[in-house]
Amino acid sequence: MRILVSNDDGIHAAGLAALERIANALTDDVWVCAPEYEQSGASRALTLAEPVRVRKLGERRFSTTGTPTDCVMLGIHELVSGKAPDLVLSGVNRGANLAEDVTMSGTVAAAIEAMALGVPGIALSQAGHDPDDATYAPAEAFAPGIIKRLMEIGWPAGVVMNINFPHLPVDEITQVEVTRQGFRDVHIRHAEKRTDLRGREYYWMGFRQERSTPEEGTDLRALYEGRISVTPLHIDLTHAPAMHDLRKVLGGAPPRV
Repeated sequence: MRILVSNDDGIHAAGLAALERIANALTDDVWVCAPEYEQSGASRALTLAEPVRVRKLGERRFSTTGTPTDCVMLGIHELVSGKAPDLVLSGVNRGANLAEDVTMSGTVAAAIEAMALGVPGIALSQAGHDPDDATYAPAEAFAPGIIKRLMEIGWPAGVVMNINFPHLPVDEITQVEVTRQGFRDVHIRHAEKRTDLRGREYYWMGFRQERSTPEEGTDLRALYEGRISVTPLHIDLTHAPAMHDLRKVLGGAPPRV
């Protein structure tokens, strides 16, 4: 199996090194293409207004000035020589990618780009945001087995797998749960107003560490209760009930004021 590895935390991230070890546990044909700098929150951004530069760091290791989406596209089409990858792994993200945040996640976006290009994609994240904690023991312990099993059973072509690991000692993690995407009932994103050394105001975007009260079966609930969450995601954002209701009142000739 040929695996392409990417992320959104950047080429020097400890989580990427952990993911390389995970990939190497599955195959010796591992390629890396990741952003030169952190691209958290980049979602599916594609660099169109400026050039993307590629730096070769090793025989199968590259960094780019672009986004996670750029990295996967370049990796599959330009940088991985010979046959295309059989699998793209993205992560291991520092911090979980759950609920509505999956739409902003560069980690998830890299897996989605792989899917869009016809290659199975899996996003991997681990809870915990401490920048001084470079331990990815839960992901390294359990990801190889989960990935191997997923590849054995397969999944639909329009789906990516989103795996989240709790930040717990390995021996305290005993369950994997297949979950649905949850939605928080608290607002965790915020902007903090600050002043620079020249007296000018600016804002720093961030997250509050607040927990919601999620329903059973959601990715949030599984992770809060110490289970590994595996969520199949797809990018069809159509809301079917609203579409059917609209068809009753809006259709045919366009209305005029």
